[in-house]
Amino acid sequence: MTETIDTEIAARSAALDWPAIAASLDSEGWAVLPRLLSLRESDAAAAQYGDEALFRSHVHMARHGFGRGEYRYFAYPLPPLVAALRGALYTRLAPIANRWHERTGQDSRFPARHADYLAHCHAAGQARPTPLLLQYGPGDYNCLHRDLYGAEVFPLQVAVLLSAPGDDFTGGEFVLTEQRPRMQSRAAVVPLDKGDAVIFAVNERPVAGSRGDYRVAMRHGVSAIRSGRRHTLGVIFHDAA
Repeated sequence: MTETIDTEIAARSAALDWPAIAASLDSEGWAVLPRLLSLRESDAAAAQYGDEALFRSHVHMARHGFGRGEYRYFAYPLPPLVAALRGALYTRLAPIANRWHERTGQDSRFPARHADYLAHCHAAGQARPTPLLLQYGPGDYNCLHRDLYGAEVFPLQVAVLLSAPGDDFTGGEFVLTEQRPRMQSRAAVVPLDKGDAVIFAVNERPVAGSRGDYRVAMRHGVSAIRSGRRHTLGVIFHDAA
């Protein structure tokens, strides 16, 4: 069963227009992957939120000043679909991440296989899994933030919307901001349907300037839910300390 899921997700990932995705990441810092998951897969993933045995921790955002709502970090071993997404997407994103590091003058490079990158994270003392499920209800929101869990950071991550806008919930738009040096912040609202995913910069991205590339700080969040319930799958590629 796991091999079937791995093969299916790898094929689905390979069929995406990666040159266009890379171009969008370079120009905007984010890119949408339409219908990465089917409606059935989205429903099944959202339903996992109630299975406490799958998770290592449960966070209520209001207790920490993160916003309102809650999320749960998966424990190892990850559910097969989550593990398959993490491995397949990393393979496609590692070359982009390496190019970004080269453009920003960083010496570190990422291996081609996610298993090898995780081994590097674990050797650095970051061994706790970071993929998570988020759940929002009316009035909930997620403050603008970055998902940094230690010194080892993969510069891109993925969020998959598991609920249908307009049917399951209203409001709850995915929001990104970027802060360029000596300029006002710029915001983007990313349009997503159920099963769509967005790839985006975790912390910063390179931008071409008149004197070469420079780094732009990025943050992401979710606007207030007006009604209903919203579930999201977060796929973070580095593990946590």
